[in-house]
Amino acid sequence: MDIKLNEKKCTVDEATKKYALKKVGKLERYFRGDTEAVVNFRMEKKNCRAELTIQSGSFYFRADETTTDMMASIDSVVDSIEGQIRRNKTRLAKRLRTDAFTRTADGEAAAAPAEETEEGGFNVVRAKKFTIKPMSVEEAILQMNMLGHNFFVFRDDDADGAVAVVYARKDGDYGLIEDEQ
Repeated sequence: MDIKLNEKKCTVDEATKKYALKKVGKLERYFRGDTEAVVNFRMEKKNCRAELTIQSGSFYFRADETTTDMMASIDSVVDSIEGQIRRNKTRLAKRLRTDAFTRTADGEAAAAPAEETEEGGFNVVRAKKFTIKPMSVEEAILQMNMLGHNFFVFRDDDADGAVAVVYARKDGDYGLIEDEQ
């Protein structure tokens, strides 16, 4: 597992960095193949925030916790990820492809919109690039929930790889936007 540590608006001592590497490294037993983990440390007033994102294949696991102590935040965020993995492990095994946790490099990357600001125009403040993988609607909903997002873009296996979007509705159900082709 490749673990990266980032400090934002704070400086973290070496002992805390070693502790984070040790705790996050224990999650490696849940993943096979090439897995990347990014830990972001941040100070917000008098609180310490730890954010952990793990990418394994086409799946992302994300959690963030805020406490008064950075090591306690690290413990909480690792426990949160472990809980996500345990809760979804049987679903992943039953409903998803057998290679759901293995990383492939042949997917297409999504193009980020060009940043163009003009008077009265739109200002893009963040752009992301990611691989849009073919998957079922159920797998896309599961992935969206694990990320904690309210929408997810994917290629629909049932629609011959057409781009689709699932989103969480206010009533607790899910919606699907499909390409007409």
